[in-house]
Amino acid sequence: MEYKLEVVILPVSDVERSLAFYTGCLGFHLDVDYGPGPDFRVVQLSPPGSACSVQIGVGLTEAEPGSVRGLYLVVPDVEAARAELAERGVDVGEIRHKAPLDAWQGGFAPGVDPERRDYASFVEFADPDGNAWTLQERGFRLS
Repeated sequence: MEYKLEVVILPVSDVERSLAFYTGCLGFHLDVDYGPGPDFRVVQLSPPGSACSVQIGVGLTEAEPGSVRGLYLVVPDVEAARAELAERGVDVGEIRHKAPLDAWQGGFAPGVDPERRDYASFVEFADPDGNAWTLQERGFRLS
């Protein structure tokens, strides 16, 4: 049996503001924008290259806007991804890496992992409501 995660619902306070952030600042693709009435609207957006999408809208969830944590976007170059988001106006945190990686117990040091190991380097940002995202580096290759 396969179980594929395809959609995560994000609670937002302003659909238009969030739509502009996810498409304009993050570069997500707009898949669906369907609103048959004032009490229901579903906007589905997909990160570039992702099989999983996010949905924002009206009447989708009772969760508080900005309450989602722990969303990860995996990128092959966390430095390049951070720079791109910052250029697009996203308030992106500083890059950090697991330390010490060999005996990691939750500690971090500034900057990318010196060996650019998979799953070791991170940077955080949030959407306009405070839903928290993490960029995680996997598959880095020197160009």
